[in-house]
Amino acid sequence: MVCVTEIPDDRPLSPDELPERLMEVFALVGPLYRRVQRKIEQDAPAQGLSVGTRAVLDLLREHGPMTVPQLGRAQSLSRQFVQRMVNDAAGHGFVETIPNPAHQRSSLIHLTEAGRTAINTAVTREHALLRQVGGDLTGDEVDSCVRVLGRMLELFGDVEVTGTPPR
Repeated sequence: MVCVTEIPDDRPLSPDELPERLMEVFALVGPLYRRVQRKIEQDAPAQGLSVGTRAVLDLLREHGPMTVPQLGRAQSLSRQFVQRMVNDAAGHGFVETIPNPAHQRSSLIHLTEAGRTAINTAVTREHALLRQVGGDLTGDEVDSCVRVLGRMLELFGDVEVTGTPPR
């Protein structure tokens, strides 16, 4: 368990304090991501969803049809890796390709009814799990967390995405 140092006031952190506090965030985000990934993979056989396939379906559920390059950019993943996830999803009947009026060579990936059912089932299961977080978290605290993580993501926005993600 990582010990998080709490500063009781709401003053902006100094340039000397900020890096140390943000390292606390990194120390939590990595293990959290890997545990969530393992949990999704544990449930995958029942659903037919790998972590990558689930991410593709969720993006399509949220944003509608997208191209493979768009899916890759949205997830900071290589086009090749996303293509494998799309192929896996298509193999399960979760997605299909449809013509892209904006670009003849880059088809749109479209969520099928089976895909919509699969991702909705996964999201419902995940929401039930997340209800167990408990505690006294407020909307402001969650907003702050999202703001901090968003800022950190922006900081690394110029990092080139190539190859496949580490497993």
